[in-house]
Amino acid sequence: MTASTATTTTNDHAKLWELIKDTRFGMFTHRHHDGLLNSHPLTTQNKSMDEGGTLYFFVPKDGEIAQHLNDDNVVNVAYANTDDDSYVSVAGRAGFVEDQAKKRELFTPMAKAWFPAGATDPNLGLLAVEIVNAEFWDVNHSKMVQLFKMAKAAITGEPPKNLGEHRKLNVA
Repeated sequence: MTASTATTTTNDHAKLWELIKDTRFGMFTHRHHDGLLNSHPLTTQNKSMDEGGTLYFFVPKDGEIAQHLNDDNVVNVAYANTDDDSYVSVAGRAGFVEDQAKKRELFTPMAKAWFPAGATDPNLGLLAVEIVNAEFWDVNHSKMVQLFKMAKAAITGEPPKNLGEHRKLNVA
């Protein structure tokens, strides 16, 4: 990896984390054995974005997600922060990590509602999603400016321009 590539990746990780960190839930999508997609709201446990571009979630080891990841570990996590008009789509590969120190580091009082025995709960699965690619849409205009641009587009028949930033990130 060149210094330029490392800087781009670091900047992309920082931008991605900036858009994700205040969004409480991500919609985690995985494929069932019959090919259909299914989504679950999950809380991102990260306190920051690590260098490897990995997102962490707690899920039951005996639950539906764990069962289906054995068949297909390609997943998507979508975040929507409607207050800030930012939207993120993360595609990656998911797997379970048996790292008790990481479980303790990420465990929160809210997680205890689902896993009453705490970070040592035998059914606590630490799901790691290694990000392969990500894409985001970040609107940087006020709602009033957005409405004006959309109204103008409706009248002129020209799609609205420059509503915000849309970019594919170099994460892997």
